[in-house]
Amino acid sequence: MVVIDNIIVHESVAETKFACDLKVCKGACCTFPGGRGAPLLDEEVFEIEKAFPFIETLLPPEHLSAIENHGLVDGFAGNYATQCVDGKACVFVYYENDIAYCAFEKAFVEKKIQFRKPISCHLFPIRVDRDGNGIHFEYFSECDPALENGKQQNISVHRFAKEPLERTFGKKWTEKLTHHIDKDCSH
Repeated sequence: MVVIDNIIVHESVAETKFACDLKVCKGACCTFPGGRGAPLLDEEVFEIEKAFPFIETLLPPEHLSAIENHGLVDGFAGNYATQCVDGKACVFVYYENDIAYCAFEKAFVEKKIQFRKPISCHLFPIRVDRDGNGIHFEYFSECDPALENGKQQNISVHRFAKEPLERTFGKKWTEKLTHHIDKDCSH
């Protein structure tokens, strides 16, 4: 464990090799069974509402039906999450060749919206602790292909998640993290 600017970084962030392999996992992180979707920050609810008209046409009919019946998000202030379809896929998922993709990400890349995706999704498989004072790698068996791919390519999870770490904690913080991990691994 290391502390960088008051953020506790669990050793799993430094030690875990990880690189998504969508061809194998099929976007499983967006379709986990379990009933509740991705955690949302309160301010992300507004961004989702604002972006929805730009992604609506990408979504499958059963996802649109779930949104119509249950709304865009689940929960209440301080405890929001994305809605799910039948306790599995996030309602904001669309499919290409049996692979689940984020509709927000697609619209963002196409410069139709400024909201990339919920930060919990962007950071995945790194999780911010509930109190906001730490981060850790969260293991899911569905991500075993990413663990294997990360080992083969020698990519640590903190490097895989560099962009969302910068989005969350800033570029300087992320550089400090990388420097610390690289220094420790060179011994």
